[in-house]
Amino acid sequence: MLNYIWFGFFAAAFLSCIYQALVRDNSAIFTQVIQATFDMAALSVEISLGLIGVLCLWLGFFTIAERAGFVDFLAKIFRPLFRHLMPEVPGNHPAIGSITMNMAANMLGLDNAATPLGLKAMQDLQELNPQKNTASNAQILFLVLNTSSVTLLPVTIFLFRAQQGSTDPAAVFIPILLATSASTLAGLLLVAYIQRLNLFNRTVLMYLLGLGVLIGVLLIFLLTGDNGLAARSSLLGNLLLLLVIMSFLALGLVRRINVYDAFIDGAKQGFEVAVKIIPYLVAMLVAIGVLRASLVLDHALEIVAKVLATFGLNTDFVAALPTALMRPFSGSGARAMMLETMNTHGVDSFAANLAATIQGSTETTFYVLAVYFGSVGIQRVRHAIGCGLFADLTGITAAIAVGYWFFT
Repeated sequence: MLNYIWFGFFAAAFLSCIYQALVRDNSAIFTQVIQATFDMAALSVEISLGLIGVLCLWLGFFTIAERAGFVDFLAKIFRPLFRHLMPEVPGNHPAIGSITMNMAANMLGLDNAATPLGLKAMQDLQELNPQKNTASNAQILFLVLNTSSVTLLPVTIFLFRAQQGSTDPAAVFIPILLATSASTLAGLLLVAYIQRLNLFNRTVLMYLLGLGVLIGVLLIFLLTGDNGLAARSSLLGNLLLLLVIMSFLALGLVRRINVYDAFIDGAKQGFEVAVKIIPYLVAMLVAIGVLRASLVLDHALEIVAKVLATFGLNTDFVAALPTALMRPFSGSGARAMMLETMNTHGVDSFAANLAATIQGSTETTFYVLAVYFGSVGIQRVRHAIGCGLFADLTGITAAIAVGYWFFT
């Protein structure tokens, strides 16, 4: 899928250049497009190398958390929930453990740990699947919860915002938390409806009540006080991040982990990760730069804005739509769209804040589906795609609504 999308960007840009030159007598468009390839390639390297410091910082903290058993702790908390949501999986089956470990790693933003654990969980569930080429109910629920992006610490987004010079990288923390909660809840409710799961079970209700109380407390804090909503969100977000760091360090000391050595071991991975993402950023940012320089992207957004304006709707969010449209298909593509929006409109602009919130609201549905189901040979995915895209749509819609609430 990404192969065709990437080619399509260049093909659309090329056709636009031909049109601009022959019809609009704008032969300078070719120079603009080629210059954009050089500029965006240079920007890609600049962004990647600028991430080294913050990558080292957070990979160091996450290594402490992993060695101190923080992921295991979260897994134990959520184990009872998955026993009730997946009734066909025996309570003592290894799948329950790998599922909860995967979800815990996702919540902490530990992508390097979440993917292997997710593949292990899918393999464990496949052992219980009576029809090996057809997705089981448990596998579909697991996949939808992954695509709805249950993320408590969207650190990667903070890193990119910091690298781009944001005055407050964590300002999007609470908006992302609200949007990703809406996405996850929507995915869960739709799957439960289709699979006829009993969500009125006491255990499930307790978890839903806990989520409701958490969101309620956040909203009460945000809606009270003399400062503006964005200022209170920033305060709460930064406070929670500091508490997370202290929790990692304190748990590490309690578990007799050498927190300093663990931090250094994790931080060493920062440079390697930063270098690894350079080719992906170059590929996507150059394609998007060509699309914008050829005026394709601008004209497409103008058309969308005009259509919305005819209905009397505010069109400020349109500048962030490229991230939303790319999100279900490609994580790297959506990230590049987000960075391009930051570069074009300013990292702390409404469009950039909204793009960051959208980026953190959901996961890449088609990629996750291809990797997880492909790893166990599933061909019939049943309602997995529909439920995953519904969760995406809900998360993106919630991100836009929350963006207007917080940043305007």
